[in-house]
Amino acid sequence: MSKPKVVVTRRWPVEVEAKLKELYDVTLNETDVPMTADELKRALQSADALLPTVTDPITADILRVPNKRARIIGNFGVGYNNIDVAAAKAEGLVVTNTPGVLTDCTADIAMLLLLMSARRASEGERLVRSGQWKGWCPTQLLGQKVTGKTLGLIGFGRIAQATARKAHHGFGMQILYYTPRNAPAQDIIDDVRATRCATIEELLNRADFVSLHCPGSAENRHLINAQRLRQMRPSAHLINTARGDVVDNQALSEALKEGWIAGAGLDVYEGEPNVYPGFLELDNVALLPHLGSASEETRTAMGNRVLDNIAAFFAGKEPGDRVV
Repeated sequence: MSKPKVVVTRRWPVEVEAKLKELYDVTLNETDVPMTADELKRALQSADALLPTVTDPITADILRVPNKRARIIGNFGVGYNNIDVAAAKAEGLVVTNTPGVLTDCTADIAMLLLLMSARRASEGERLVRSGQWKGWCPTQLLGQKVTGKTLGLIGFGRIAQATARKAHHGFGMQILYYTPRNAPAQDIIDDVRATRCATIEELLNRADFVSLHCPGSAENRHLINAQRLRQMRPSAHLINTARGDVVDNQALSEALKEGWIAGAGLDVYEGEPNVYPGFLELDNVALLPHLGSASEETRTAMGNRVLDNIAAFFAGKEPGDRVV
């Protein structure tokens, strides 16, 4: 019996690619250059499974290509707003993601950015690397203390909960959260002594640090806009490890430049890999290149999660992480 044919859109960890070669008739992307829309269409026509990443736009136009052979899209990432899931469903395609395995690593990055922004770490490193540091002085690069401050989380899913645990148990932070969905189990709330805010505005008014953990969607596009940034404290910091389009770039750039807020830490950007030019001109924003899940252990676990999902599908079983 011939092996199912799969197409992988980017380079994956070596261990996972080795398993793919063993189990499937696999086409790997040896160059690691993002595939074009036409290449993605051909992949859907030639393979039983397409395995994209969160940076591959799987649009309705791509999904509606005629003579499709593919029956499943195994997305490498917990987010799947890169895929037009309504079109996928209409075309009879199963879509899976990789939740859970990247929770702690992404929460680590949220805390890293929070600390970098609060303590002006990016500015400090630039000062040292440029050779301009003249030695310690009492007023140099004064930032904000983190321990004991209030952290507000917009969204309270797995990653936000992990961030809350690190912040509360590691830094004694008080935890606020806002979610339009049902609250998590009471033991989760009790563990970090979290307080639910009735509105985003209430959270923004009360928090010293605001960390975004909401999904990318049309509903959440520019959720953080000029009006909401003005609700934050002048000493507050905004952290985004969710999706870039949750924040209005122009509004955030103005907020940082005009002192509406003290700083920001960003790991995701609207229109990646392009970065809003205004951010590059500012000292009070820490910028990372989408490193949320970038650890060897996590990226390998994500790949293995995709393998589990497509293996279940090809065996005639329900994939564990099916979203459509």
